[in-house]
Amino acid sequence: MPAKAPANPIVVAEQLAALGARIRAQRKVLRVSATALAEASGMSRVSVHRIEQGEPSVTMGAYLNVLAALGMTFSATVVADEPAEKPADDKAGWLPARVRLADYPALQRLAWQVQGTDELTPREALGIYERNWRHVDEAALLQRERNLIDALRLAFAGAESPGGGDV
Repeated sequence: MPAKAPANPIVVAEQLAALGARIRAQRKVLRVSATALAEASGMSRVSVHRIEQGEPSVTMGAYLNVLAALGMTFSATVVADEPAEKPADDKAGWLPARVRLADYPALQRLAWQVQGTDELTPREALGIYERNWRHVDEAALLQRERNLIDALRLAFAGAESPGGGDV
C-alpha cells in the first residue's frame, strides 16, 4: 500500500502536477508506453502513473529514475532569486503562441474532447473557455490560469469574455 502523502502547500502540489505533466508529455513524445517506462525505471506501471499525476507520496528517487529513463534532467532553483508575485502590469500584452493544456488544469478538463494534441491556439483556448465557462470552478483556478484568461480576453477584446465578469 502506498505511503500516505504528507500535507503540502498548494505551490508544492502545483509543482508536482506540472512535473508529472512534463514527464507524461515527454513519454508521449517518445511514444513510450507506461509499462515500458516502468520497466526501464525499475518500478511498477502504477508508480509511473502516480508520478505522472504528481503524487507527493512517491519518492524523489522514483521521480529521478523516470526522468533518467526518458533522457530528462532535474534542476532546482532558489525561490529567493525569483520574485514571489509579478506585478499585474507585467502581463500586459502577454499571450502565448500555443497554449499547453498540461499547464492549465481547468482548460485541460474543459478540453476533454480535443484529441491528438497537447496544445491549442490562443483563439481555440478562448473558445473552449467561453463555451464551457459554466463548468469552471472559478475559486479553484490557479493564478497562472487566471492570467491566461485575462490575456486572452485582452487579445481578443471583441470576443465575449468567459464568465461574463471578473476572473
